[in-house]
Amino acid sequence: MFSANLTSRWLTGSRLVALALVVTFSWSNLLIAQEADEAASAGPRFAPGVLTTIEPNLEPADTVNVHDMVEIRADKGLQRTPNLLSESRTLFEIAEDAEFRQSIWCLEFSFKPLRMMYVDIPQPNMKMQRKLIWYMVYRVRNTGAGLVPEREENGTFTTVKQSLGPQRFIPQFFLNSLDRNAEGDPVRKSYLDRILPSAVTAIARRELPGGQLLNNVEISEQLLEPEEGRAVGGLWGVATWEDVDPEIDFLAIYVRGLTNAYQWEDAADFEVGSAPGTGRKFQRKVLQLNFWRPGDSYAEHENEIRFGSAPGYAGYYGTPEGVAYQWIYR
Repeated sequence: MFSANLTSRWLTGSRLVALALVVTFSWSNLLIAQEADEAASAGPRFAPGVLTTIEPNLEPADTVNVHDMVEIRADKGLQRTPNLLSESRTLFEIAEDAEFRQSIWCLEFSFKPLRMMYVDIPQPNMKMQRKLIWYMVYRVRNTGAGLVPEREENGTFTTVKQSLGPQRFIPQFFLNSLDRNAEGDPVRKSYLDRILPSAVTAIARRELPGGQLLNNVEISEQLLEPEEGRAVGGLWGVATWEDVDPEIDFLAIYVRGLTNAYQWEDAADFEVGSAPGTGRKFQRKVLQLNFWRPGDSYAEHENEIRFGSAPGYAGYYGTPEGVAYQWIYR
């Protein structure tokens, strides 16, 4: 009797132990699978300091532009004194300092150090030419950052943080020289990024083995869905420049397309009868990344390129001392 009870208890205990082991094993597999999924969605990982991330920049002032409606204000024949309404209610007066409001969004931008690589580039004569290509590998993410203007009951406006849904990154990268001549006058040179398929392939092998780098046309074809949770996704791309002056010491890269914020200025001499918008100049909000290189024009090397403004030369970049990047309208 005692032996039978002992055997029964032993079997019951064994089943419980086995069940506990199965549950533990299953839970461990689930955690491993979740970690693997998160790692896959997070994309490539780099050593600390390799990837610099610029958070989305949204200001309430970016949601409003205050301008005269020059198409109306230029026509002095519309200026009148009404009999029943106050003069401020006339179309001519309403068109003064009119408020134009819009919802805005901004993407997160991360980038690896500005680098160089020799690549064989096809030429118009059907031959290959070995060139030194400057390039920047980057990642863009839609974190859901957005601002929406909302009208209050008293007629004033406030801004509310709100995702504006999927967005496209339609980029332009300008590499601009900020050097000056012996007289201190700016020596401006500007290079727009180029689509160089052979360079992108070589750069991807070096920078993102097993991954995919998109050029600026390919990345603009993709929709960036708002991301939630801890997983990091986004899209990886590369900007490339060729025939960059080897004597450049101070430079800035301007990234356009990260936000839809804009401003404009109207021509002061707008004439009655001109097409709406004549002489109007738009400026887009862009990200300015500052760099400098202490080397000379011989034996150019990527290790000479520094991120940030050169010490003592902040005025070249239009920033305070020590500022590595800024958001500007241009």
